[in-house]
Amino acid sequence: MEPTPAAWAAADAHLADLFVGDDPALDSALAAQRAAGLPEIEVAPVAGKLLNLLVRMSGARRVLEIGTLGGYSTIWLARAVGDQGRVVTIEAEPANAAIARASIDAAGVGARVEIRVGRGADVLPTLVGGFDLVFIDADKESNTVYLDWAARLGHPGTVVVLDNVGREGEIVREDSDDPKVIGTRAGLRMLADDPRFDATALQTVGAKGWDGVALALVV
Repeated sequence: MEPTPAAWAAADAHLADLFVGDDPALDSALAAQRAAGLPEIEVAPVAGKLLNLLVRMSGARRVLEIGTLGGYSTIWLARAVGDQGRVVTIEAEPANAAIARASIDAAGVGARVEIRVGRGADVLPTLVGGFDLVFIDADKESNTVYLDWAARLGHPGTVVVLDNVGREGEIVREDSDDPKVIGTRAGLRMLADDPRFDATALQTVGAKGWDGVALALVV
């Protein structure tokens, strides 16, 4: 098979069928997003399952998500923390937060999730630390701000996941004038150089095109 975006998406769909399957609550969350006209930038199903597994593997009970959108990834995270766990998720747009709230509640995990509405840079300083896992999936221009707060609000052993680091391969361009690429490059450089982190990054192909994810531990 030729390595085309259509082939990547088909392989992603196959993997999602194998490892995620039918999930009415997640399907409803996506349907609500689409009906509201939100951008289709939520994580792919297999990436949602990865987040869920990372929470469970690490034993995380307090999770911070930066960038709620319609609550799709939030549901994956909330399912993983268990009845005694909590997810704090930050969303800049009140309308998005309202859609997410409804979907999260409908999925049966509403009691585990606190949605904080506001810009990440404004909300993060108001939070109490001790988060075991931080998922960053918001405006790429602020990646270094979010990573700094992930370290401050975490502890040694906190898992940090930074999404969308591939940018169609544009991360290799030092001369890029795309703010998203510039912010992504800065975030990756911070993960490589900041002694608070031990990190790696993987490029990916799939339903979301050519992209990638960075994984780090707070040390």
